[in-house]
Amino acid sequence: MTPRLKEKYKNEIIKNLMSKLNYKNIYAVPKIEKVVINMGLGADASDQKKIKSSIQDISAITGQHPIVTKFKKSISNFKSRKGASAGLKVTLRNNRMYEFIDRMVNIALPRIKDFKGLKESSCDKFGNFSFGIKEHIIFPEINFDKVDSIKGLDVTIVTTSKSKEDTILLLKEFNFPIIKTLEKKIKKVKEVKKVEKVEKVEKVEKTEKGKNG
Repeated sequence: MTPRLKEKYKNEIIKNLMSKLNYKNIYAVPKIEKVVINMGLGADASDQKKIKSSIQDISAITGQHPIVTKFKKSISNFKSRKGASAGLKVTLRNNRMYEFIDRMVNIALPRIKDFKGLKESSCDKFGNFSFGIKEHIIFPEINFDKVDSIKGLDVTIVTTSKSKEDTILLLKEFNFPIIKTLEKKIKKVKEVKKVEKVEKVEKVEKTEKGKNG
């Protein structure tokens, strides 16, 4: 079965981007090429049981078995030695890529407490959009009761886009919750003002109760 977002890209997104970006050639329209997910092992790197558990978790999240990355040189400050396990890496393409994006954007990210959106500054000029996820347990495939330790994920969306602006437009078509830095600041100011207003009302109500009592 063809992934929902793959169909959406073919039938809707390409047309929308051709209109917005003035592309004449359908093959010039930017697309998502691959998604790279990294999970650092940290202190668990020397524990084979925990490494196995992390492999099971990232495999469940991505639908694909990861490769184990190794330290290329020893770093005494981080107690790491050359050749030791450093983390896990998965590269998704085609159907698995679209399925992962769908689950991440529409189910996992909204589960983050006080989530404000992804920063535009996470995008580089080469068409890559990178961001971190602090807790891998936000993904529905993970059973919290069976998790040994909470891990962070680094996600990079690699596109064929030639500019930062085109990358942002492309990802927004896929419903990525990308917010401009300025918009984020305005939203924060509004939230602060809202809290201050509530506190002011509560203070007045307490004063009125005190007078009546």
